[in-house]
Amino acid sequence: MQAGEDPNEAKPADEAKPADEASQEAEEKEDAATAQEAENAAADAGEGDTDEAGRPEEGSGSDGGTEEPGGDDASADAGNESEGKDKGRKKRKQKKKDPRDEKIAELNDKLLRNLAEFENFRNRSEKEKEARFDLGARSVVEKILPVIDNLERGIDGLSDEEKQTPFAVGIVAVYKQLTTALSEMGVEPIEAIGKDFDPNLHQAVMHEEDDSDEVNKVIEELQKGYKYKDTVVRYSMVKVLN
Repeated sequence: MQAGEDPNEAKPADEAKPADEASQEAEEKEDAATAQEAENAAADAGEGDTDEAGRPEEGSGSDGGTEEPGGDDASADAGNESEGKDKGRKKRKQKKKDPRDEKIAELNDKLLRNLAEFENFRNRSEKEKEARFDLGARSVVEKILPVIDNLERGIDGLSDEEKQTPFAVGIVAVYKQLTTALSEMGVEPIEAIGKDFDPNLHQAVMHEEDDSDEVNKVIEELQKGYKYKDTVVRYSMVKVLN
């Protein structure tokens, strides 16, 4: 400073300008450092909540609480154990059946068996009853057939004039009534004349030799045969052409 200069005298503008710029740069550096410190603090605070991949750490919840590891597995094991105990109790109950239930099942089985046996007995009795009835009817028919044979012989021996008499008319009416009743019972005459000889229906008592082409034919019926339903009561006595 030169003598005579006033120390409070303002410096020129070109000398004050570099000082202002230095002060502004210092303030900017200070602000940048403050911002960097704030970012570092925020980053440090976030590391406790997230892992490297940015996911929340295990054990941290949204409300800040922690969850004990293995909680779900423990609940599942407890449920399985309870279910196993229930099954065990059910098996023990099934093994220990009530004696009354066993008695009921036994009586029910006996009842069903008795009902089945009774049904079989009833069916068998019905069949035996029908067989006995058929046997009795067949026996009666066998005894009536000779009466029919005699009526037929008597009617065939009448002349045309005698057939017009009241006595002959009555005999014919009785004969028709008797044959109708037998037909309603299932008794039918066996056809013979002109039919092929059938040993299941016919009984050959005479044979006649002939040179014609008709062989083994019934040419004459000596006694009429009858069937009761599907059973032969009496075979037809026939003469067969050989």
